[in-house]
Amino acid sequence: MAESDPEIATKRRQTPLNTRFFSHATLESLDLAKTRKFFDEFLGFETVQMADVSFWARMGGDQIIVVVKSPTGKKADMPFLNHNGLDVPTDADVDAAHALIKAEKDKWGIGKITPPIVQHGTYCFYFTDLDGNMWEILSNPANGYAWGFDRGDQFGKGHMARDYDRPSAAKDA
Repeated sequence: MAESDPEIATKRRQTPLNTRFFSHATLESLDLAKTRKFFDEFLGFETVQMADVSFWARMGGDQIIVVVKSPTGKKADMPFLNHNGLDVPTDADVDAAHALIKAEKDKWGIGKITPPIVQHGTYCFYFTDLDGNMWEILSNPANGYAWGFDRGDQFGKGHMARDYDRPSAAKDA
């Protein structure tokens, strides 16, 4: 079913929680000034300082990341499966981002960097930032993962299959 299907919209409005919008997620920071500079100057987020202990970041939409200074001065690394995704237009852009992150990892305090691979319908790689948060850079069409909703439910391995028919807008021409 397409995302614009009225039946889905009706079901969403009639939920017991009456939710209407995914507004934000939260990340923890060890050094708010360094993290904000990383978000602004390297990742390309727009940021606004909202308190001495937090800033908000957004990119390409109205959902935000609230970045909060760790109250204890310690934090665990983010588990791999809890990563944050940043889309680029093509596979070549993934490769370029991978090369740049490898070249500037010391400048920005970047930790682990995985090699690029094809998985879950995209071409991507992962890295950890100066706060141990996990990021994914992936090729995706302009509307992100909306293609999954356009295609509807998948069965078996679905988009996890290595030979999955990836969205053409994400591939290089």
